[in-house]
Amino acid sequence: MAYEDGYKIRDQYGMYFLTFTIVGWIDLFTRKECKDILIDSMKYFIKKKGLVVHAFVIMPSHIHVIWSCLDEGIGMSGIVRDFKKIYSGTIDCVD
Repeated sequence: MAYEDGYKIRDQYGMYFLTFTIVGWIDLFTRKECKDILIDSMKYFIKKKGLVVHAFVIMPSHIHVIWSCLDEGIGMSGIVRDFKKIYSGTIDCVD
């Protein structure tokens, strides 16, 4: 698989180590409000979308997570897609 093809999630219910970065590596997560929004977003996905959070660490400009999802969930591709879309739309912490 060529790099420009991107990473493909083949097992929708497997466990994955993922990294989400902020464009330009801005230190967004040094702000408590932004960390709170991130955690609230994960809680929403746990409750409504079948996300299982095994571990996560919030760094200043990115997060690392170990996620899987329940069989009745929307699948890992759907969770990643929706999480990025919803979280990026809720961030208004940047000056």
